[in-house]
Amino acid sequence: MGTPSFLRNRYWVLRHGKSIPNEKGLIVSSLENGVRLEYRLASEGVEQAQLAGKLFLKELKENNIPLENVRICYSPFARTNHTAEVVASVLNLPFEGPQCKVIEDLRERYFGPSFELLSHDKYPEIWAMDEKDPFTRPEGGESVDDVVARLESAMATMESEYQGCAILVVSHGDPLQILQTILDAASKQTESSCGDFASRIQAVRIPSILSQHRKFALLTGELRTVL
Repeated sequence: MGTPSFLRNRYWVLRHGKSIPNEKGLIVSSLENGVRLEYRLASEGVEQAQLAGKLFLKELKENNIPLENVRICYSPFARTNHTAEVVASVLNLPFEGPQCKVIEDLRERYFGPSFELLSHDKYPEIWAMDEKDPFTRPEGGESVDDVVARLESAMATMESEYQGCAILVVSHGDPLQILQTILDAASKQTESSCGDFASRIQAVRIPSILSQHRKFALLTGELRTVL
């Protein structure tokens, strides 16, 4: 699959492996809580990250992509940092080296104080709100469109710093399903109507597209080719 002309790199997404918050059924979405080491991967999540790393390696070989062309960009949360570190070790890339980069704009969607550290059972409330209006924020938290704004910034960072690379984006469920939604819609824009990346993303920041992000949901530890 070729890279669309509006992107300089090829992208894969990886949702972090099963985390300790996943095991406990907790929503951990603030940066302050998310970076705490007690919220790293559970042992099952480490295994998922290792499997994802092996699958990514297989796909790189099938596409004749050398390891020096690989970049791993990840959210600063403990569970994504841990996942990226495990994948880097499978690929035999130095995690502290130039091929691995933390990007704060890839962090988890903040669901607000009325959801933070509460049960996963509350997620459907948020997703129902998203479907109704992706521009509505959970109280004190981020709307789908708020997340789009910073994902656009994250993509701009990757697109400006790298060219001709295979980029693995290690992030979280909501940000990754939102990222896939906007990239899928942007790739369907006709060349004549929208040229560069920023204008394509602006064109798809509309309720009928953003409200459908759950269609791109990922399981923990799931790797997916995007573009």
